[in-house]
Amino acid sequence: MTILIKNIKKLIQVEESPRKWVAGADMASLNTIDNAYLLIENGAIKDFGTMDNAPKAAGGVQIIDAKGKMVFPSFCDSHTHLVYAGSREIEYVDKIRGLSYEEIAKRGGGILNSAKLLHNTSEDELYKQSLQRVNEIISLGTGAVEIKSGYGLTVEDELKMLRVIRRLRETTPITIKSTFLGAHAVPAEYIGKQDEYVDLIINEMIPVVASEDLADYIDVFCDKGFFTVEQTERMLMAGIKYGLRGKIHANELAFSGGIQVGVKYGALSVDHLEFTGDDEIQALLNSDTMPTLLPGAAFFLGMEYPPARKMIEAGLPIALSSDYNPGSSPSGDMKFVMSLGCVIMRLVPEEAINATTINSAYAMGISNTHGSIARGKVANVFITKPISNYEFMPYAYTTNLIDTVILNGEVWK
Repeated sequence: MTILIKNIKKLIQVEESPRKWVAGADMASLNTIDNAYLLIENGAIKDFGTMDNAPKAAGGVQIIDAKGKMVFPSFCDSHTHLVYAGSREIEYVDKIRGLSYEEIAKRGGGILNSAKLLHNTSEDELYKQSLQRVNEIISLGTGAVEIKSGYGLTVEDELKMLRVIRRLRETTPITIKSTFLGAHAVPAEYIGKQDEYVDLIINEMIPVVASEDLADYIDVFCDKGFFTVEQTERMLMAGIKYGLRGKIHANELAFSGGIQVGVKYGALSVDHLEFTGDDEIQALLNSDTMPTLLPGAAFFLGMEYPPARKMIEAGLPIALSSDYNPGSSPSGDMKFVMSLGCVIMRLVPEEAINATTINSAYAMGISNTHGSIARGKVANVFITKPISNYEFMPYAYTTNLIDTVILNGEVWK
C-alpha cells in the first residue's frame, strides 16, 4: 500500500541522518518541516519534504489531506507491565489513606496481589484483557511498546505472561518487545530465603524462557526491599549467557546501586531513577545505557520526581515512558506522560517529544527503525487534529488530539 499525506501543517521529528538518541542541550532542538508531505510505501517511510516538491499521486495511492494538522512519529513506550489480570483500585484507596508502596507490599498487596490474580486467570482471558489495553494505547498514539512479565513469579505463570505477550505481537500491528521480569518481587513462600528464588530464576526460568525465545530482554527490580546489587549481578550474568540484555528497575525507592550495576553490565536502560545523584549521573555519562524516567508512577504514588533537568544539563539523554501497570501507573497515555515531563519535571516540549520518540525507541532497542521520520524507517505515525503548534500537545494534557493512526504503513481503525 502507498499513502501520500499532503498539506501537513508541520512534520515533526524529521531526520535526514538517523541518530541513535538525542542528549543534553540537543534535546531542546526538534527538526520539523512546515507545509510538508509524507510518502509511505510498503510499510516504510519512502520520502518527505515540502509541498513544493511533493510527488504527483498515481493511481492506487491513498491520499490523506492533513491541512491544519501535524504528523508525529508514533510514541515508543519502552517500559510497561500491561499484561496483567484485574485491577488494584483498593490499594489506590490505601494509598490515599497514607500507606506507602512498601507498606502495601508487606501486607501481601502490590505485585504479590497481581500475581495471585494472574495465577487464577486463564491464558485466553489474560490475552483478552491485555488486547483491550494494547488497542487503547494504539488509539492514544503509541506505535511501539515494551511489555514485561513479572506478575507470575513461578515458572509456569511467568511463561503464561510471556506467551500472551508473544500472542499480542503476532495478532496486533503495534511493534512489541518482550522482557522477562521474574525478579519483580520475592514470592511469599520465599520470604527469608530470597537467594533460593534467585536460584530458581537463574537455573529454571531463564533457560526455558530463552529456549522458547519468549523474551528480548531481562529485567531485575534492584531496589530497597526487592533485590540486592549482588543478586542483580547474578541474574544479569545469567541473562547475558542466554543472549538477554538487561533493562533494570533502579533507584525508585532508594539509592540502591541499581544504576551503577545496570551500567556495569551494559543494560539497555535503567528505569525509574527517582533517587539519582552525582555518582549515578557520572556512571551514566559515556555509557550506552538510557536513563528512563516514569513520571506516571511518581505522580500516582505521590513520590519525588527524578531530577530530569539536572540529568539533561549534565549532558545525558533521557527517555520518558508510561510504566503502564495496575498498581503504580494505571495509564498508558504517552501524551499525558509528556505533560507530566513538562509541568512537573520542567522539560520544554521539544525535550519531552525527543524523550517519548527517538530516545524511548533507543531504550527498547529499535531506534534504527522507529522513533523519527526518516527514510526507510517503519511507517508508524499519527496525524493530529487541527492544532496551533506542537507545544499544544503537552499543554492540552487531557484532550484527545489524535485524528489518524498509521502503523506499518496502514491506517489503523
